[in-house]
Amino acid sequence: MQPRSAEEKFWGAVKDSCLTKSAGACAGGFGIGLLFGLLMTSFDVQPPTAAEAKKGPSTGQQAKAIIREMGTKSYSMGKSFAVVGAIFTGVECTIEGYRAKNDLYNSASAGCVTGAILGRKNGPKAAALGCAGFAAFSTAIDYYMTHREVD
Repeated sequence: MQPRSAEEKFWGAVKDSCLTKSAGACAGGFGIGLLFGLLMTSFDVQPPTAAEAKKGPSTGQQAKAIIREMGTKSYSMGKSFAVVGAIFTGVECTIEGYRAKNDLYNSASAGCVTGAILGRKNGPKAAALGCAGFAAFSTAIDYYMTHREVD
């Protein structure tokens, strides 16, 4: 195996940096949030009754309003998922780099920090509950992903 060039080392370091991983999670979270928002909005839309349809706006105007609402909710969910992905991935990567280990404690710690950051606006109780809930969820997901049997 031949040694890596300086350029290969540079791009390897860029690819493995916490900033790059966090940005990737942010972009992926935004995309998933958009799709999730579209899905959830499609369940929220209620067709008008016959009486409402006669009195209310035309079908074209209703369609425009529904599409506008879908776009707004999808964008909002995309932003939320992007923030969660970026914070969690950045914190987990930083903790992993500091500890030089990849284990469940990294997921639990990153989940706690992420949950506390997201819940901080609603007071210390919400931050503590966010910490506990997000830590438990991220630990359970990490445990499942690392300990499941692949057929």
